[in-house]
Amino acid sequence: MTDDTTGVLNVAADCGLVRAEVGERAEYVATVTIDRPDARNALNGQIREELKAIFDAVADDDAVRVVVLTGADEAKAFVAGADVRELRERGVVEQREASERPRVYEAVADCPKPVIARVNGHALGGGCELAQACDVRIAREDAKLGQPEINLGIIPGGGGTQRLTRLVGPGQAMRLVLSGELIDATEAADIGLVEEAVSPGELDERVDELAGKMASKSPLALQRAKEAVKAASRLDLDAGLDYEKELFVGLFATEDKDEGIDAFFEDRDPEWRGR
Repeated sequence: MTDDTTGVLNVAADCGLVRAEVGERAEYVATVTIDRPDARNALNGQIREELKAIFDAVADDDAVRVVVLTGADEAKAFVAGADVRELRERGVVEQREASERPRVYEAVADCPKPVIARVNGHALGGGCELAQACDVRIAREDAKLGQPEINLGIIPGGGGTQRLTRLVGPGQAMRLVLSGELIDATEAADIGLVEEAVSPGELDERVDELAGKMASKSPLALQRAKEAVKAASRLDLDAGLDYEKELFVGLFATEDKDEGIDAFFEDRDPEWRGR
């Protein structure tokens, strides 16, 4: 960890409902926590703006290589959903303005650094969409996930019909979106909505292990690898292979490539420079 105050911490210091720590889980890992326990971490306008500001800071913060996104444990939820009171007060004009991209979901999905969702409780509606915007999801096995918007006479509007379909396939997405059914994290892991469902006592250990393992890699290679994998769902195979090739070849101009190979031959841990 560097001795410098990180940009992420500077931004988080001005936030009221989102907090951040760097290095508590592992070196170069930022933990971003939604902290609105009285509303079960429901997403309101303030949380959305604070999350966007923090994720903007992550991109340029050399002290952060990996982000863990979670909800305050006191809320017993990851994010229980959008703030329904705000939705009730909006008409078409107000909601169209609020739905302009980039929204908080794009801020998370487009973060150049890996983002792990630590799903420590219910992830419903906008909360489920926020988890879907992350790169990897590790959930408590007793957490509930789902898109219950249909019960309010609306549909998912934060990417839930699009990212969910890419994760679990159209049939499962139709089942969840059209019924509003909630599923536990064990079933979510079975269908691909989360990568792992673990016992409550194992959640932090697994998240810390995975985040630390990622953060120990070259930050340049992490970014290029994330770009390449995300491209697989957006490009056809030939275009994806060409894109992967360009990202791969580009790393041969970096000091980290030489350092990684030298460390391999010298049987030592590499010292990444991020250049």
